[in-house]
Amino acid sequence: MLRTLLGEKPRINEGLLKKAMDSMAHTLELFQRQMHVDHDPTHDYRKLYVWTQGLISSLDELEQSCFAAAHFRKKVVAGSTDDMTQAEKAEYARYVYFYKDGFIRCFAILDKVGTVLNEIFELNTSNTKAHFSYFTVLRQFDYATQHHDLALRLIQIKDSYCEPMSKLRKRRNMEIHYMNSEMHDDLWQLHQTLQGKVKLEDLDQHVHEMRQGVDMVCETLSTSYGYINQIWLKQGKKR
Repeated sequence: MLRTLLGEKPRINEGLLKKAMDSMAHTLELFQRQMHVDHDPTHDYRKLYVWTQGLISSLDELEQSCFAAAHFRKKVVAGSTDDMTQAEKAEYARYVYFYKDGFIRCFAILDKVGTVLNEIFELNTSNTKAHFSYFTVLRQFDYATQHHDLALRLIQIKDSYCEPMSKLRKRRNMEIHYMNSEMHDDLWQLHQTLQGKVKLEDLDQHVHEMRQGVDMVCETLSTSYGYINQIWLKQGKKR
């Protein structure tokens, strides 16, 4: 959708994004077949089907936000907001909007994945923490030894993206719980300069970190749903 609005060609899924989308699409087919077989009297499969559909939409929206942030970043040339024209300030504002939307969506999707894993593998994470995150669910796998292979792979993914995700999480927490992340940056910058001009942070680095965040989400989704598909085909059921 955003590509069309920005005059770009529609996206063709490839790489990690395609793998994640295909894994979830396969799971939807398995849920649908099972609902047809036993009519899903407790609506367990219907619920998981709807959640997975939501994750597919969420991943699509995350990728679009990342693309839009990178698109508008290219239109920002000045190194300080004080040196920008009104037109460039508008482009910068669009970049900030989609950048913030992107890093917030990264963690929102991960938490949704955590909810799916908690439900399918009966991890009972809510007994440990009422409002749990994906990372809480990941720790809960310590008590589900039969899914050690999945837990190990998800931990490896988390660790391999530790640096960019830590930065994105800090900005997410600033944005949601404290103050706007760019305001925090501005205050720090004002303390570092005598001229009062606020120098922009490395926007290219920020876009790169967001892309890494998207990759981390894609790998987490493809690994999680790939494992679900694997055990489903072995057992014929979700558990």
